[in-house]
Amino acid sequence: MTPRSFRATLLSGLLCATLAHAQDAPDGKQISIQGANGAPACITCHGAHGEGNPAAGFPQLAGIGARYLAEQLEAMANGSRVSPIMAATAKALSPAQQDAVARYYAGLPSPLNTDRLAATAMHPVKPADTGAWLATRGAWDKNVPACNQCHGPGGIGVGENFPSLAGQPAAYIAGQLRAWQQGQRPPGPLGLMPAVATRLTDAEIDAVSAYYAGLPAAADLVATQSPANQGKKP
Repeated sequence: MTPRSFRATLLSGLLCATLAHAQDAPDGKQISIQGANGAPACITCHGAHGEGNPAAGFPQLAGIGARYLAEQLEAMANGSRVSPIMAATAKALSPAQQDAVARYYAGLPSPLNTDRLAATAMHPVKPADTGAWLATRGAWDKNVPACNQCHGPGGIGVGENFPSLAGQPAAYIAGQLRAWQQGQRPPGPLGLMPAVATRLTDAEIDAVSAYYAGLPAAADLVATQSPANQGKKP
C-alpha cells in the first residue's frame, strides 16, 4: 500500500467512524418532541419552543444553560432533587440523552426581552414592595443578598449556573425555594440557595416569586410608557 492510499484509507475510516457516532448520538430535539424510553415528550409540559406553561406551573427551559439543565435532570433522576412529576422522566433518560436534551434547550432562543428586563433593575423600589425589594436590594439585616446579584439584572440569568427567573411561574419559583428550605434540592454553587431560602419567610417567598413571574409584563408596560415611546404605534 502506498503512503497516499494509506492516508486515503485512514481518512475514509475516520469519516465512517464519525458518521456512525453522529448517528448513534441522542437527538435532543427528537426526544423533546417524541420522548424516549417510555418518557413523555418534553413539549407536553414545557411548550413547543421551551417557553414553559405558566398557567400549569411548568418552567421555561429555552435559553437556560446546558450544564444547569443537565445537572437538574441528573439530580431528579438520582433523587437528590425531589420532583414527583419529573423523576420518572429523568430516570428513563440515559446520561447521554439528558445531555442532548439539555444542549437542545440551551440552544433555543429565550422568549425574554433581556434589555427591557435588565432596565428594571434601575427602577426605584420601596421597602414595602417586598418582592421587588428582595430581588433588587435583598434583606441584608438577615444576610439575604439581592436575587439579581447572582441571577442578573431583571432576573435574566447569568452563565451556566444561574438560570433566568423572570417570567418563570410564581408557583414554580416558590416551590423551588421551599424545596431548598426542606433539603429537597442540591445546594448548588457555594451552597448559596439553601442559606438564602431558609432565611426567607413564606410571605417573602410568595412575594419575590410573584415579582419575577410578573416582571416581563411589567417591563414591557414600562417600556411602552416611556417618554421615548409616547406617540409611537405598537
